Amino acid sequence: MPSHAPDQQDQHDQSDQRAASDALARERAHLAASRAALRAMRADVEALDITDVTANWVNAEVLQRQIDERIKALADLAHTPLFFGRLDYLHAPGADQAEGAEGEQFYIGRRHVHDAGGDPMVIDWRAPVSQPFYQASKKQPMDIALRRRFGYTGGELTAYEDEHLTDPGEGERTSRLLQSEIERPRVGPMRDIVATIQPEQDEIVRAGVGGTVCVQGAPGTGKTAVGLHRIAYLLYAHRERLARTGTLVIGPNRSFLQYIEQVLPALGELQVKQATVDDLVAREGVTVRGADDAEAARIKGDARMAEVLRRAVRSHVAMPVEPVVVVRGSRRWRVPAYELEEMVGELLARDIRYGAAREALPQRIAHAVLSRMEQAGEAPDDRVQDAVARNAAVKAAVKEIWPQVDPAKLVLRLLSDADFLAEHAEGLLSADEQKAIVWAKPARSVKSAKWSAADAVLIDEAADLVQRTPSLGHVVLDEAQDLSPMQYRAVGRRCTTGSATILGDLAQGTTPWATDSWEQALSHLGKPEGLVEELTQGFRVPREVIAYASRLLPAIAPGLREATSIREAAGDFSVRAVAVAALDAEVVAACRRALAHEGSIGLIAADARIPALAEALAEAGLPYLAPGEETTADSRLTLVPATLAKGLEYDYVVLDEPAAVVDGEPDERTGLRRLYVALTRAVSGLAVVHAAPLPERLA
Repeated sequence: MPSHAPDQQDQHDQSDQRAASDALARERAHLAASRAALRAMRADVEALDITDVTANWVNAEVLQRQIDERIKALADLAHTPLFFGRLDYLHAPGADQAEGAEGEQFYIGRRHVHDAGGDPMVIDWRAPVSQPFYQASKKQPMDIALRRRFGYTGGELTAYEDEHLTDPGEGERTSRLLQSEIERPRVGPMRDIVATIQPEQDEIVRAGVGGTVCVQGAPGTGKTAVGLHRIAYLLYAHRERLARTGTLVIGPNRSFLQYIEQVLPALGELQVKQATVDDLVAREGVTVRGADDAEAARIKGDARMAEVLRRAVRSHVAMPVEPVVVVRGSRRWRVPAYELEEMVGELLARDIRYGAAREALPQRIAHAVLSRMEQAGEAPDDRVQDAVARNAAVKAAVKEIWPQVDPAKLVLRLLSDADFLAEHAEGLLSADEQKAIVWAKPARSVKSAKWSAADAVLIDEAADLVQRTPSLGHVVLDEAQDLSPMQYRAVGRRCTTGSATILGDLAQGTTPWATDSWEQALSHLGKPEGLVEELTQGFRVPREVIAYASRLLPAIAPGLREATSIREAAGDFSVRAVAVAALDAEVVAACRRALAHEGSIGLIAADARIPALAEALAEAGLPYLAPGEETTADSRLTLVPATLAKGLEYDYVVLDEPAAVVDGEPDERTGLRRLYVALTRAVSGLAVVHAAPLPERLA
């Protein structure tokens, strides 16, 4: 008797396909409706008439700017999915979870979208109801019956994938859509990871605004993206507070900031400022045009310089030797020198900022005069005290006792006058260290001085000793491992009353003063209570590549755990030795092979090798970009000096002459760290081309 099983199986498969097709059609319809709702939301804002609701032109300007920003935030980006996931709750969030209670369905996206009636069509990924999309699992379903992920091609919804978290018959498995999104080729600037945030990353992203978090992240673990998504989350959860106090992202250089600048706008956040540490400490009249040798830069960046500067600032205070005599009408009021000395001693003991103490001194003197007036039977009020504080005799005494200090002139004197430096560095810096930072040829003025980047940080420290630096609500500091203690202090001054997210990798520290531990860094930052989190699961660097680069870890950061990679693709990895005469040609050939693949290509080389490679590429007719320039379909190759590679990523990397990268640094450990950075910039493939022997750890 013939079996009908195959026919039944075919019918079953066809039924599943029809069901999937119908479900996809419904999801596309919801996407179309959501886009229409977003356009309506934007149109509503564009139609606002503020003519009769503002009291003056200033209010009108402010309100119009807020409206313009809201319009920008509601832009529908054609190639950016409006939503990327769906959650089907077993019970409505916050409702009674009794048996038979009704569930609820939410679409998760980059921003909130509602219909004309105010009902949500897309929920912001930062909302509490969205958290299970990142955190729920088979072990902890978080009241989620189904988690659906969507796949897109060019902005069009083309696929979906379901996880039934409460179905005991369905096992835990890796999401194909999640994997393909992680491994998607990189073209252009950095993009957000909002659709692929992992549970351990989400914990950091949603940490409270009150605490400082430090993330030690191996290459490819997404630490930069985590920091950017954290600030986006904090702006969502604490918008009014952070709108008042401000937020800032600090990166290592302009190329890096250009690379990440589109992430926050894609998440609807347009107000976060970006800067380098050099930008933070820049001052009018102080032009950085000089450079320190490694030893001078290390000493100037040492935390001991903070005490040297404090002593130098306070040295301007002179103990009074003459009384102050205030004449008012026919009366003369005398404050003796010993009483003035007590006032000065008390202000010094309080250790308040120099400028604040200078402003307090005339009021103290005036108060002493008013006490004498009252003892004489007069009844002075606050206006009399203010008048006495402005009296010529009082002002002259304050000028003599507590003169004004110009921060730049103070640092100029410290670096120009060996005796002045020795006086205030005694017991802090050795004679050799003092000699290393004093200018051989002193500058005549602040304007003519050839200030270095480290000098600008010293001036910033001195300025804060005189007048408090305003604090922001939250600061994100990336590539933090490269900062000196004095640079940490400069950043810390910008968040004294706020919090910070510190991102970095100790193994990638490539400055002579790179920090040895995050505990030290947090202490210099003024946030010793900060929580240190470690990310070791890589999402970007292929397994073979990270394993090869990790051979360097025992030499550059022996205390760190080796990173792992979740990428299923092993990666395109090769190491090729060539003759010295053929090196440039072989590197160009490797670039051509890389360009045969989809995505961005980075040619990374020691800084000294860049001119020769630029010439070789030009002769070969291969156009190339500089770091920070946006890749296009026609121009995908970037020529990257090794010193600028940090924080960047490319689908395929060609690494020229590793030994030259190491030799380009002042010491072997720093050189090997620079090489570690260069080796870990690849997303899909790495080709190492060398003529000189490889460093011993890689050989």
